Amino acid sequence: MELLPALAISASGLTAERLRLDIIANNLANINTTRTPRGGPYRRQVPVFAEKLQEALKPAGAQFKGAGVEVAAIVEDNTPPRRVYDPSHPDAGPDGYVALPNINVVNEMVDMITATRAYEANVTVLNAAKAMTLKALEIGR
Repeated sequence: MELLPALAISASGLTAERLRLDIIANNLANINTTRTPRGGPYRRQVPVFAEKLQEALKPAGAQFKGAGVEVAAIVEDNTPPRRVYDPSHPDAGPDGYVALPNINVVNEMVDMITATRAYEANVTVLNAAKAMTLKALEIGR
């Protein structure tokens, strides 16, 4: 395995997971936001990852190989907003219910843990590639 592509793949994973953590933090920060510029409560955002492919440098029968991951889009979760009965809330409807964001703290924490573990795995790959490179330089002396 070549080291530079491995580093690029891990770096793309680090970037994607960092963005995922930023989106999770944004979701948690807006857990009580009942008004947005578009109207209605804040809607949970979710990143969509896609595999980056690269054509191998072969003249005949070119194949595609993995080149990392990228964030293809950031989409809104379409689950309906939570409805809570609170007639004293300024955004309560005539029935006394308030539409709150469709964010579940437990789901966000699970997503945060998986993003953190994926980030750590990519850091481990980067450190292993660095150690192999240093060892190869020592051997070459």
